[in-house]
Amino acid sequence: MPLDAPDRPAFLLLHGWQHHRPDGHWLRRLDGRLSDAGHDSSYPQLPDPDRPDLPAWLDALDERLTALRGREIVVVCHSLGCLLWLHAVARRPGRVLAGRVLLVAPPAPQTAAGHPEIAAFAHSGVTARDVAAAAPGGTRLVASDNDPYCPEGALAVFATPLGLDSDLLPGSAHLDLDAGYGPWPAVLDWCLDPAVRVVPAASSPGAGHVVAD
Repeated sequence: MPLDAPDRPAFLLLHGWQHHRPDGHWLRRLDGRLSDAGHDSSYPQLPDPDRPDLPAWLDALDERLTALRGREIVVVCHSLGCLLWLHAVARRPGRVLAGRVLLVAPPAPQTAAGHPEIAAFAHSGVTARDVAAAAPGGTRLVASDNDPYCPEGALAVFATPLGLDSDLLPGSAHLDLDAGYGPWPAVLDWCLDPAVRVVPAASSPGAGHVVAD
């Protein structure tokens, strides 16, 4: 079977606020590794990431999902990209949007609401039923226990109310380059096998430690 066969999953990677697809970031590395292995991977630069407009980002996401219609889609979101995904899910209750989803380091709605540039992303109104329907293969949360953008704790803010399986990575802050998240093989492993638990990057402070749900 050719590597780009249409019955193989297509991957869509969604970045966050102030993200310009920097060299070395784990999302950029993930896109490269998937593409090098012959997978269909899309890592779009969303419009005006420094001053993101929710409708514009939703339109960009819709365009990508439409282009992949008929394929199994695996979505990987980081930071504000997670809130974007939850808004997309909330406005289409009961509709299947993807096969599987990984939400990495979502900022708390209260935190987003405190920044005028991203306040519109804060409260999606999404429910656990919406999330389950949108990705029948499961939505998984990966977060740190000391993320400054989610001081209330991602398990309490997202995992419990939305019924998400989760991997808690101690001491890994916002799971970004500053926290040592350049190479992160565990996310590639999850992309290819949803049964894999996501563990910290080797260069992160939390390497060697993981607390599962």
